[in-house]
Amino acid sequence: MEALSIGEIARSAIGGWKSARKPKPSGAAHRTGAPVLRDSIEEGTFEDLFFAVPAKGETDKTLKAAKTLCAHRSAIRSTIGREARTPSRIERAILSLNGNVILIFERMLELARLNAGRVYPTYEWLMEKTGLSRATVARALGILEAVGFIARQRRFKRVEVEGIGPRYKQTSNAYRTMLPARVLAYLPRWMRPTPIPIDHEQHHADSAAETKAMLATLSCRDFAKVTVGGQLGKMLEKFGAAIDRRDSESQLQTQPLVDSSNHSSSGVGLVGQHAFA
Repeated sequence: MEALSIGEIARSAIGGWKSARKPKPSGAAHRTGAPVLRDSIEEGTFEDLFFAVPAKGETDKTLKAAKTLCAHRSAIRSTIGREARTPSRIERAILSLNGNVILIFERMLELARLNAGRVYPTYEWLMEKTGLSRATVARALGILEAVGFIARQRRFKRVEVEGIGPRYKQTSNAYRTMLPARVLAYLPRWMRPTPIPIDHEQHHADSAAETKAMLATLSCRDFAKVTVGGQLGKMLEKFGAAIDRRDSESQLQTQPLVDSSNHSSSGVGLVGQHAFA
C-alpha cells in the first residue's frame, strides 16, 4: 500500500468541504475595494509643501516661454538634423508641443495665478474649459510633464460609507507649474537670462568673506545687534552685554602671588626674598 502524506490524509478526512473564504486573486484591487492608483497620496496631507505661490508676473513669463518654445520647434528640428543626431528626451518632448498642449497649460497657469499656486483641476474641468476630449487632455498633461512645465501628484481621499465597502477613492491630481531651467537653452537668445559676469561673482565672494571676518571681531552684544533685529535682537543684546561684562571682569583680575606672605624691607613676595630663602 502506498504511504499517504499528512496533507493527503487531511484532505481525505474533510472530504468535499470547501472554505467560504474566496482566495485573493493575483493583482487584486486595493484592500478596501477602492480603485486607488499607485503612488497616490491622501488629499490634505501634503499640499502645503507641494504647491508654490508664483511670483508677480511669473505665470505670464512661463506661458510666453511655452508659446515661444512651441513656435520654434522647426528651428530645433533643423538643428538636430544639421547635427545628424537623434533628439534627446527633452527635445522629443519639446517637439511634441502643439496648440492643444499650450491651451491646457494656459488654463492651468490661470488657476495658479488666481489660486496662489493651488492647482488641482479635474479632467472634466479641463475638458469643459478647452473643449478637448479626455484623451487629448491626458496626452497634453503627459507632454507638459515630460517637458518639465508641470509636476503632478496623484491623490485619493477618504469616503464615509455605512457598512462594508470602499473607504477611499481617487480624486483630482495636484499640479505645480514651473519654468524649468533645462528648457531655457532652447529659447531664442533674447529670452534667455543674462549670465552673471565672473568678476561680479568674485566680488560677491570677497564681500561675503569680509563680512564674515568683520562679524568675528564683534563683541557678543554688537553681534546680536547686527545680525538679529526686533524684540528678539534687543533681548539678545542684553544677554550679549552680560557675557561681555563677565569676560571683561575675568580678564581684569590679576594673578595672585603664592608667596605674597613673605615680607622684607625691600619688597613683598618674590621681590623681598633672600637669595637662599
